[in-house]
Amino acid sequence: MIPASGVPRRVLGRTGLEVSVLGFGTAPLGDLYARLDDATAIAAVERAFDLGINLLDTSPLYGRGLAEHRCGTAIRRVPRQDIVLCTKVGRWMDPFHRPDNGSGFVGGQQHRAVVDYSYDGTMRSVEQSLFRLGTDRLDLLLIHDVDVWTHGADAIEDRFREAMAGAYMALDRLRGEGVVAGIGIGVNEAEMCVRFAQAGSFDTMLLAGRYSLLEQPALEQFLPLLL
Repeated sequence: MIPASGVPRRVLGRTGLEVSVLGFGTAPLGDLYARLDDATAIAAVERAFDLGINLLDTSPLYGRGLAEHRCGTAIRRVPRQDIVLCTKVGRWMDPFHRPDNGSGFVGGQQHRAVVDYSYDGTMRSVEQSLFRLGTDRLDLLLIHDVDVWTHGADAIEDRFREAMAGAYMALDRLRGEGVVAGIGIGVNEAEMCVRFAQAGSFDTMLLAGRYSLLEQPALEQFLPLLL
């Protein structure tokens, strides 16, 4: 399908959602590496919508909630049914403690990100995201950063088990209740996409940077598995 904007759209798996082939990622809206003022951040989202991009991907991690706040302002200016809203779980924000150093987000909210892939932690993360985004439903929810790059080789097995026993069960319930249309994974490693795809019933996966001109580890096993 090619809408009037000229940006092609595709139906995303079994979700029924029509998404633009280009999505808008919002990590910079959380002050990743550089501070961004509110007006510029919100205008960037609006411009993406104007150009025909309807897939907006964000996360509580981005600026420890700041990107979601800014996205929430932008999406209130367009009909909700015109966009596909994607956010992530795996962290909730603690407003009573200052953030740890080293995240790459030089600004953002002065809240501490708590890594938590448990069932209750996932539900807490979703509730916080709904408040920040100012919406009563999400289109896509991804389990975020269950990979060696984030947690280290010694911890990844425990994180994977926690995510499948907790976060996955929570997201599957939310999908069944219609709170979200689809659930998936957002990670940095093709190997973890394969593990999750074989362990659960997921609708979509976001693999960051592992299928490009410089890197193609996704070609060996992950992409053939998807086909």
